[in-house]
Amino acid sequence: MRAVVVSDTHAPRHWKGCPPRVAEHLRGADVILHAGDVCVASVLDELAEYAPVHAVLGNNDGPDVAAWGAPERLELDLGGLAVAMVHDSGQARGRTARMRRWFPAADLVVFGHSHIPLDETGDGVRIFNPGSPTDRRRQPHGTIGLLDIEAGRLARAEIVPVT
Repeated sequence: MRAVVVSDTHAPRHWKGCPPRVAEHLRGADVILHAGDVCVASVLDELAEYAPVHAVLGNNDGPDVAAWGAPERLELDLGGLAVAMVHDSGQARGRTARMRRWFPAADLVVFGHSHIPLDETGDGVRIFNPGSPTDRRRQPHGTIGLLDIEAGRLARAEIVPVT
């Protein structure tokens, strides 16, 4: 199973439509995870044209994103892998321990908010932030995440530059 992970698209200010280099990866997706700050629900509809979408609410998301079906936190099974999602994981210090407390059954926690790509393991949990494909802030590139799930385990996780 291939999951494409995005966060912090901040439409329409930064996401004017799916960027071509993001679309290249979405075409091969089995599922798309959006870790919040979509800003307008139409982005989720656009992503859903490629594959099923699971999203969580970010601090810049309004009632239309909630009405689309995005909760504040989400736990799901992706091919036997226990995945949790939240937009803001809190400060960097103590993050893996906090994610383990918030999501005790999760193998992987996907989050956003900082726009800083991260793939880290600690306290019995792997945490993954794809960065942002459209609002890179102080990062050298806009990025997305790719997850390959095989037989209930995360076989590969990669942060991919798209700008």
